[in-house]
Amino acid sequence: MNEAVNRLRRALVSRAVDGPGAATAEARRHAFDNRGVDLAERALVDKVARTAWKVTDADVAAVTAAGRSDDEIFELAVCAALGQSTRQFESALAALDAAAAKKEIP
Repeated sequence: MNEAVNRLRRALVSRAVDGPGAATAEARRHAFDNRGVDLAERALVDKVARTAWKVTDADVAAVTAAGRSDDEIFELAVCAALGQSTRQFESALAALDAAAAKKEIP
C-alpha cells in the first residue's frame, strides 16, 4: 500500500476520533471500536457498523431522546462507519498477505 495513502487514512481516523467535536473523544473511540458504547447509542452504532442500510429515523430518534445532539449523533455514526470500514480493509489486506505468503512457499 502506498505510504501516502496510509498516512492520509490514519489522519482521517485520527481527526474523526481524536479531533475536536461535539461528542467526547472517548465516545467517538468507542463508536469507532464498536465496543464500550453507552447504552443510549449502542443500537445505533452497532447498526451503522453492521447493517448501515437498515438505519431508520426511529434509530436516530431514540438516541436524540436520550439527550444526544444531532452533531453528536452524526459524529458517532461517522466513527462507527470508519471503524467498520477500517476493520474490513485491514482484514482484506491480511488475507491478501496470507495468500501471497502461501504462494511463496514451495
